[in-house]
Amino acid sequence: MAYAVLLVLSAFAAPSFFSVGNLRDLALNNAPLLLVATGMTMVILVGEIDISVGSQFAVCSVVAGALAKVGVPMALLLPCLVLVGGAMGAVNGLLVGWLRLPSIIVTLAMLVAWRDALRWVTQGAWVQNLPANFQWFGLGQSRGQLLIVLTSLVIFASFNWILRNLAVGRAIYAVGSNKEAAWLAGIEPRRVVFGVFVLMGALTGLAALLNDVRFDVVPSNAGLGLELKVIAAVVVGGTAITGGRGTLVGTLIGVALLGTIGTALTFAGINPFWEKAIQGGIILAALFSDVALDRFRISGFGFRIGNTR
Repeated sequence: MAYAVLLVLSAFAAPSFFSVGNLRDLALNNAPLLLVATGMTMVILVGEIDISVGSQFAVCSVVAGALAKVGVPMALLLPCLVLVGGAMGAVNGLLVGWLRLPSIIVTLAMLVAWRDALRWVTQGAWVQNLPANFQWFGLGQSRGQLLIVLTSLVIFASFNWILRNLAVGRAIYAVGSNKEAAWLAGIEPRRVVFGVFVLMGALTGLAALLNDVRFDVVPSNAGLGLELKVIAAVVVGGTAITGGRGTLVGTLIGVALLGTIGTALTFAGINPFWEKAIQGGIILAALFSDVALDRFRISGFGFRIGNTR
């Protein structure tokens, strides 16, 4: 509903917002964000959270540029980045899933650790002098743009189908709803939690690569603030922060909404510094509605029980 209102207001305030060029840029800018948000949805659905994704994104971005510079073929960059991201996610998964440490503390520590380690290794220097075929995968601008958007959409659609139709999707919802009940039903919560963190890292690595190939340099400070934007998109999309309830379709809408606000403000001639304030208001509204819905369900359930006595 909020996204529809934003689009209608943009149409009245700035019809040029719907130009082909602007819509293309919005799709490109939000394609990597959609991949990270897909992984974050899985993590939040099991009742956990990962605030280290911005640092993981930065590490994977620099690794992609460094590997390209030493001559790693483009065809091998994709599996390499998925492995690097998955390995970082596995660290979180081991600490949270198997050692049962609080995810917010673990991922906060890893956010700082990965970012500081990267700063120490690179000394803040950006990766430059990348090979000519690195940008847009060497396919040319138009075909490269199409590949980036299609890759994100195909992966999103695949996980949306898995979450809705396969046993692993039901296991994720079950663990997020009640870990003890899931265990009694034959589901191993530790493996599920470990798996979603690995998936989170792998998708972050892929997103970093898709973002990198759009530019001719790789900044060492990539991904700053990414974790907040991704978590906000998931929560705004209707996923309960406590786990067990939510959809990837809602996450897609959340990504589109938060990814559109800044551009819409610019086209409308409004100071873009309002973007963060508007995002915060939307997040609070989403959380308020989520809490109100939970209370309504609880009170309604109690009313029905009372009537059966």
